[in-house]
Amino acid sequence: MPRSVKIVPSCSRPIPPANPLVVLVAYDGLCTFEFGCAVEVFGLARPEMGPDWYRCAVAGIEPGPLRATGGVRMMADGGLDLVAAAGTVIVPGWRGVDAPVPEDLCIALRAARERGARILSLCSGAFVLAAAGLLDGRRATTHWRYAEALTARYPALRFVPDVLYVDEGDVLTAAGSAAGLDLCLHLVRRDFGPDIANRVARRLVLPAHRQGGQAQYVERPVPRERAAGSRLAPLLDKVRRDLDQDWPIGRLAAEAALSPRALHRRFREVTGQSPGGWLLAERIGHARTLLESTRLPIPEIAAASGFGSAASLRHHFRALLGTSPAAYRAAFPAGGSVAVR
Repeated sequence: MPRSVKIVPSCSRPIPPANPLVVLVAYDGLCTFEFGCAVEVFGLARPEMGPDWYRCAVAGIEPGPLRATGGVRMMADGGLDLVAAAGTVIVPGWRGVDAPVPEDLCIALRAARERGARILSLCSGAFVLAAAGLLDGRRATTHWRYAEALTARYPALRFVPDVLYVDEGDVLTAAGSAAGLDLCLHLVRRDFGPDIANRVARRLVLPAHRQGGQAQYVERPVPRERAAGSRLAPLLDKVRRDLDQDWPIGRLAAEAALSPRALHRRFREVTGQSPGGWLLAERIGHARTLLESTRLPIPEIAAASGFGSAASLRHHFRALLGTSPAAYRAAFPAGGSVAVR
């Protein structure tokens, strides 16, 4: 599974982002859904989060009103001067993979990055970041439909296929449409910790966290055979409850009343992963939660997550996330919040 999350070392105590202003880039032909994802996470008033929560503004790159998909028209709060003031800039899609990116937008994004702002793209917004040179030599992703066009046009970037998002610290890219929500929640998790991210996710009626390396899509989300599909759902729940146990393929197949071959096929159809890949992601996810929210010793976390030993946990943790369990925990001081930069 590709590495899709890069952990940024934190300060020793939790602090909110130094600059809480999130600026959304708007353009004629705006991608309504991607824009709405960013607004939903960063643009709603959340007084329960306290005074350090994000502030949000919309920067139009051309005079309004701006047309958006679905017949919507909107007026921005200002122009590219807002990008110059932002702590985080989000490009929610782009009006077409063949549409040129204005040079003044590229200049504004490069200047924002140089002074320390974080730059995010959702879906086809990766073409804007690439045009600005922000993806040169970096890992990045976009919607699977645009992968060939992006890599052909911008060979200097390191494309990561079939992931939900890629976090390179100060430049982050999301895959297609709904993966933008995953990336936005990931950033909340980085800034404020898992408890706050979970609260935002609950308001969105979304899973609190989907691993960034999860497949962008599955070939058949609803199994053709109801009986086999219904057998798999209880199995997934049972494994999640008992991650500390051994789950060889034979046991998984027996629990689901499927042959090993049928089990592999059903896992691919339902989760987009092999049984082993899905189990590893679940174990890593559980270990992350324990590292973020408890002070349990790492050997105990390894046992509770089904890795058996701290050495095994460290090996898989580094392979998937590019960091060690101890370094990951350092980003989440006791109490749950993460301080990034």
